[in-house]
Order: sequence, then C-alpha cells, then structure tokens
Amino acid sequence: MNYSQAVAYIHGTYQFGRKLGLSQITTLLSHMENPHKDLKVIHVAGTNGKGSTSAYLARVLQEAGYEVGLFSSPFLQVFNERIRLNGLNIDNETLGEITGFVKEKVDLMLQEGYDHPTEFEVVTAIAFEYYRRRNTEIIILEVGMGGRLDSTNVVADPLISVITPIAMDHMAYLGETLEAIAAEKAGIIKEKRPVVCHFQQAGALKVIEEKALAKGSPLRVLDPGDIEVLRESLGGSKFKFRGEPYEIGLLGTHQIYNAALSLMVLEALEADSDFRIPHGARVKGLKKTRWPGRMEIIGRDPLVVIDGAHNEHGARSLGQNLEKLFKGKRIIGLIGILGDKDVRSILDPVMPFLSEVVLTEPHSPRRMTHRELAEIVGDYGLPMEGYSGIDEAFIAAKNKAGKEDVVIAFGSLYMIGEVRSLFVE
Repeated sequence: MNYSQAVAYIHGTYQFGRKLGLSQITTLLSHMENPHKDLKVIHVAGTNGKGSTSAYLARVLQEAGYEVGLFSSPFLQVFNERIRLNGLNIDNETLGEITGFVKEKVDLMLQEGYDHPTEFEVVTAIAFEYYRRRNTEIIILEVGMGGRLDSTNVVADPLISVITPIAMDHMAYLGETLEAIAAEKAGIIKEKRPVVCHFQQAGALKVIEEKALAKGSPLRVLDPGDIEVLRESLGGSKFKFRGEPYEIGLLGTHQIYNAALSLMVLEALEADSDFRIPHGARVKGLKKTRWPGRMEIIGRDPLVVIDGAHNEHGARSLGQNLEKLFKGKRIIGLIGILGDKDVRSILDPVMPFLSEVVLTEPHSPRRMTHRELAEIVGDYGLPMEGYSGIDEAFIAAKNKAGKEDVVIAFGSLYMIGEVRSLFVE
C-alpha cells in the first residue's frame, strides 16, 4: 500500500463512526501480536493542554538522549503529524507499509464476523506497530477522547498517567457534568501506577482523588503556588517552578502551567523508573518545544495568530491572552466552529476583544455553516461577513487589518490547520 492509498483507507474508516470501547481495538491488536505490550508509555488525558504537555515531555526526553514517540490528534496539515518519532513525522513509505499490514488484520477480523474498527482504532494500531518496529524507548501517548473507553487505554501498565485540565466538552459521549467527564478521564489511572494531575475545579479533582485512592495509585497535583511568572510577551514566557528558572516559546499563561505540569511528570518518571532527565535537558527541552496551532504567530504585517480554542476552557484562555498580549490593538476574528459544539461558550470569552469578524467553515462533515454561525454571532453586534471557503475568508480578514492590527483565527483545529497551510509548508 502506498501513502495515498493508506491515507484514503484511514480516512475512509470515518464512516464507521465514533464508538468508545476497548473490545474492537483489543481484538485488532491481538491479531497484530499485541504491539502495545512491548511499549513504555506516558499516558496523557484531559480536555485542554494534552497536546502541549505531551510536546513538552517529548522534547525534554529527546534532549535527554532518548528515542521518543509522540502520538497525538488531530493533525493540522498532514496526517503524518499524528505519529512522530524524535520530532519527525512518520515517513510516507512506512505509513503506507504499516497501514497495509493493519488492513490485512482488519480484513481477518471482518472474516471472523467482527465489526470494522473505527478510524481512531485503526490509527492507534498503526502507531503502536510503528513504535514497536522502531524499538522506541518511550511513548508519549495522548488520549483521543475521554480516557476510560478510549482506544489508547488498552495500555495496562503505563509509566505514568497524566491528567491535564478538565472542562465541558464532548458531552454527548462523556457525560453532561464535569464530574462525569472527570470520571471518564480518570479511567486512565491504573493500579499502583503514578498519577500526575493539573490543578482542577473542585468537583473534577475529587473524582480523580477518589479514583487514585481506589487504585492505590500515588497522586501528585500541580500547585499554582509553586509557579512564579516572570515575564510574558510575544517572544515567549519566563517563569520559575519551585524556584528554578525556565523559559518557553509557547505563548500564554496556560502554557506556563502546562510546562510546569510536564516538569512534575518528569520528576515522577525519575522517581519511579530508570529514566534520567538532567536539569539541562529540562531547560533546553522546554525552551525548544513548539506546538503548532496554539497561540502561534504565523504571519506579520499584519500579525496573524492561530489558536486551537474550540471549547469554553480554551476560549477563556484565548480571551485572557488577547487581553494580555494585544491590549489596545484592533483585532479581527476569523471564526469557524463545528456544529456539535456549544458555540456561545466559545464566543463569549473572546468576542469582547474583537473589533469585527469574518466567519467560515471547517472542512469537516460536522461543520457549522457560516450562515448558521452568523445567526449566533449577530447577537454580539460586531460587523461581520461570511465565506464558505477558508482561503477566501482569510483574505477578507487580512484585508480588514492594518499593519498594526491583529488577525486571530480560532474555533476549530480543522479550520486553523488550513489557515496555517497558507503560510507554512
């Protein structure tokens, strides 16, 4: 199978929907001789900050001299981004070869009367097989959705389970309350394995504490009192964690917290395994970490920023960053949102900082049309126009901006990925 055939096959499995549960992935992996059982994994769940925290961990461990895999989702520009090794995407030839191997096992499942695995199950299986073949020393494994019933949760003995901030998202699948969602995320906690957790709202933290106690799993919770913010600017941030100075290039206060969380994970890793991460690797790794699509400046004159805010928690962080980094600037919003999102919870924290907006549509079957979005955005009283094409919408937004103004694209990772493609190969 070549690369084009592989990507077509993978995306073709979207028709089998989203089905949370471990029976299908367990069957598929058993047909592959269980590649996941040979891997050492740091398992990362949460609503926001999973990707950034995982990127910090991967880069620091790479700086410490380890062969490091990073499995994440979704991708912004090319599918290969989802499966990385030492900062590099899986190559096209290998992706084609391993996808062909996995498809053979899927076909065997179908012959035996099993249902077809979902897209995420297939991709998870491809990643596990890739990392086994490369004898990867450690994998940073990001949950796709939830945790308890997510395909990645077939990993029975992670080095560490990590839980980033939990907020309301994917309620149709995970539950209608913060506590219910937290219970799903806490499903990655395994018997007597260390857990490192970002500070949470009280209800979510209580659920996590109870789960860790029931599993006999030592729990460390990030204390914001251990963090001292020294500087935040468009060039990045400086902070101290437990008195030690660090610098990051990712923008936003929330990225300081994500970096501090990753430092706690590394402490736990050293305490409970043979991995060793020198202080210098931590300093260099955090500073060198890049995570596209999160308060990322992709253009100047005017300044063009993309941010993956697609739920209330992410939108609150975006609003705070706009106020802090672009105070007094005229800001044009380029907005595209999926139709299954709580749209007002995304817009409310950000719209007060915008001068006018251009609406568009993510390239997804779940997209909200720009006309549907306009019916909601109209209530905010800002000048607006809409385009179905993202490139056309971006040109319109950029044309509205003077040299000193800012264009901020947000609302969907699918949408900002295409905006990024207009600037970055």
